[in-house]
Amino acid sequence: MKTTATPTERAAQRSAIIADIYFPLQLSYRDPATFQGRLERRSTGRVSLSRLCTEPTCYERVPGLIRQGEAGEYLVTIPSLVPVLFRQPGRDITCTPGGFIIGHGDEPYRFACQARNDLLVMKIARSALAERLCATFFDGRKGLGGLFAKTVRRVHAIPSDPAAAEVLGRHLIELLALDRHAEVDSGAATVIRAAHLKRAQDVVLRQLTDLSLAPETVAAACGIWKHDLHDLFGDTETTVVQFIREARLKAPRDAGGLSLALIAYRFGFSDQAQFSRLFRAMSGQTPSSCRTAFREGRRGSD
Repeated sequence: MKTTATPTERAAQRSAIIADIYFPLQLSYRDPATFQGRLERRSTGRVSLSRLCTEPTCYERVPGLIRQGEAGEYLVTIPSLVPVLFRQPGRDITCTPGGFIIGHGDEPYRFACQARNDLLVMKIARSALAERLCATFFDGRKGLGGLFAKTVRRVHAIPSDPAAAEVLGRHLIELLALDRHAEVDSGAATVIRAAHLKRAQDVVLRQLTDLSLAPETVAAACGIWKHDLHDLFGDTETTVVQFIREARLKAPRDAGGLSLALIAYRFGFSDQAQFSRLFRAMSGQTPSSCRTAFREGRRGSD
């Protein structure tokens, strides 16, 4: 999508395009009459990726453009040519090429490019990340930050594939969350393995009630070979099948008022007796006593 039009039309057209792809922003140009830019967008599952080629411009999220109650969203920006200046209440950051920055759209901010720039921007819902971030800078040259930035560039460059979009979008979110929270070795091999392992574990936890859940389906959902999946779980001194079984055995704690017989059926055990026997072998107590202790602990913390 190109922002090319007659000089009298450009300002309104650019504002409408920016609002559609990101959210409403107030734009200020160094030279409005000669400004040229280009904006490309693609949807990747739960995230939106765009490339913004811009001449010197200031993008402001002013209070009048923020609607009460609208869903919060983050913009993750990766500059390629020159630094960008970002200001959000209490934070002033200069993000140089090689890094990336996260800002959220439900508070005012000011984002400026002092020279022609080429930006990759990822928009995600604030609910996708557990921690609330405000004007946060990340190093995109090494470790998980480097893996995330490199993956964004690759995903944006490859042809669009609707079948893979959801997996790719989820992978980007998980890499970003890992970079913020995980304490892993910064070596490239360890970083990649940690990211793949967490993604596989998340697939299992989301699909515990799927009776067809198996190493083959987990590997397919992650886009890796089954033998690579087994190798990843070897780092945890457990197998994929054991991880699935233990995750299912922990179900009574969060299963509300469901009976143990229904829990056993829902999570793929042959009967309640098998479920209880395996649960006791893992935890040293019966499912009923574990559930009671968990509920009492919750009441005690309230």
